[in-house]
Amino acid sequence: MFYAGYGYHASNFEQTYRCYPASFFDKPHLEGGDKVIMPPSALDRLASLHIEYPMLFELHNGVTDRISHCGVLEFVAEEGMIIMPYWMMQNMLLQEGDIVRVKNATLPKGTYVKLQPHTTDFLDISNPKAILEKTLRNFSCLTTGDSIMVAYNNKQYYIDIVEAKPASAVSIIETDCEVDFAPPLDYKEPEKPQRPIVPAGKAPAEDQEAIVEDEPKFKPFTGSGKRLDGKGPKQPAPGASSATAAARSAPSDSNKRANQQTASPSGASTSTRQKTGKLVFGSSASSKKEAEAQKVVSEPAKGSEPPKKEEPKFNAFTGKSYSLKR
Repeated sequence: MFYAGYGYHASNFEQTYRCYPASFFDKPHLEGGDKVIMPPSALDRLASLHIEYPMLFELHNGVTDRISHCGVLEFVAEEGMIIMPYWMMQNMLLQEGDIVRVKNATLPKGTYVKLQPHTTDFLDISNPKAILEKTLRNFSCLTTGDSIMVAYNNKQYYIDIVEAKPASAVSIIETDCEVDFAPPLDYKEPEKPQRPIVPAGKAPAEDQEAIVEDEPKFKPFTGSGKRLDGKGPKQPAPGASSATAAARSAPSDSNKRANQQTASPSGASTSTRQKTGKLVFGSSASSKKEAEAQKVVSEPAKGSEPPKKEEPKFNAFTGKSYSLKR
């Protein structure tokens, strides 16, 4: 059953209009959202059908069989016309004056949406999440396969709706929706540098040689000396360096004697504490030798002369005194 002159169905709202972009009627604010402007007769019909709010509509292009969804902003358009954002007309492959079928729809609230920017420039924005949230406040619904337009800093960024849950078209009014991003369409992964192929037998040997070359060898006393009087350092004789090296490498006589003493039977008891190549001062072995030497000196040999008496020591102030008085 149709109402005369309008072609409305009795059970729901469905009508055909000729579409025109917002720029034709000096309404550029429509480009920042997904809302359209319809004629006043559509409002009368919707009110009589007790359509639930928010009012959502399905747009269908019968020529290309493209479907999208939108909301409504005002009912002030001329009869038989509908004013749409230009990016929405591009999604549906519509030209100015083409016929589009409008039908009321009820969409579930969205819980998940996956977006894909067309270019990587959108990711270069300082805070793309905040810009996207601000833009989506002007949208009432999202449809899988559509490309929405985000305007920021005098530039237009297009973003594809890759996936939506729980349905292919969802309402985003007063709902908590999880948003995920896919890599941009022009994104290219950086190429990894390829290493040259080396035979298995040669690779370990080269690695070992590189390790040996990297390790610096320690060379003592390789620096240069400077004199306080300003004169240049004396150049050593050609054989001096070899002689000094031989002297350093050869053990000293004192070290040899100390080693022989520690190896003798008399010092066997203290050999455990004395290490070869080191001088131990105040050891028990040396103290015993000193005690024996003193004993030999103190005891006179048999048949020798008796020791002489020691002379008296000097005592101060022991002389005679004289008086000046007579």
